[in-house]
Amino acid sequence: SRRRHTRYGTVTGVQTCALPISLIPAYAGVPATVLIQGESGTGKELVARRIHGEGPWASGEFVAVNCGAIPEELFESELFGYAEGAFTSSRRGGRRGLLELAHRGVIFLDEIGEMPPGQQAKLLRVIEERRIRALGANREIALDIKIVAATNADLWERVQEGSFREDLYYRLNVFRLYLLPLRERSEDIGPITQIGRAHV
Repeated sequence: SRRRHTRYGTVTGVQTCALPISLIPAYAGVPATVLIQGESGTGKELVARRIHGEGPWASGEFVAVNCGAIPEELFESELFGYAEGAFTSSRRGGRRGLLELAHRGVIFLDEIGEMPPGQQAKLLRVIEERRIRALGANREIALDIKIVAATNADLWERVQEGSFREDLYYRLNVFRLYLLPLRERSEDIGPITQIGRAHV
């Protein structure tokens, strides 16, 4: 059932599936993952940034990743980084991955439903252990990160289809937020557009 519309910063149509919006600071204050669901353009990244700003990871970076925009063959090196000499075209000195860049901050995994199946198990391990190993590296790195994911897809339907891991679904879906479509809250179109341009 639909819950009340509650003003959230400059955006009015944010609602939760299980808890009142006033508990957003609680979502932000613990390590548990947050899953944000809603159609494209509904302000999912704005909510993720608010979670970042209200929690103990606010002093770290906010690293946004569009899981649907990274080629599958580059996905692991982008997320986990690589050591020098890991492959022929690797950069001298290696490269830090996006997960490491988010250390003591928040990583926002947008379009999580588009994550390649082969990488889903590796993300599950990161959530469970908060440790990563860069490609070609000999040691693991401990991470202190808050993970926020977002999707415009029905992830449970993808679990049923076999394209998304059920165990990862449950690890991501600890706290869940649902954003109403903009057609049901037209007053938010202007504010979301303005804030979105500020982050381009």
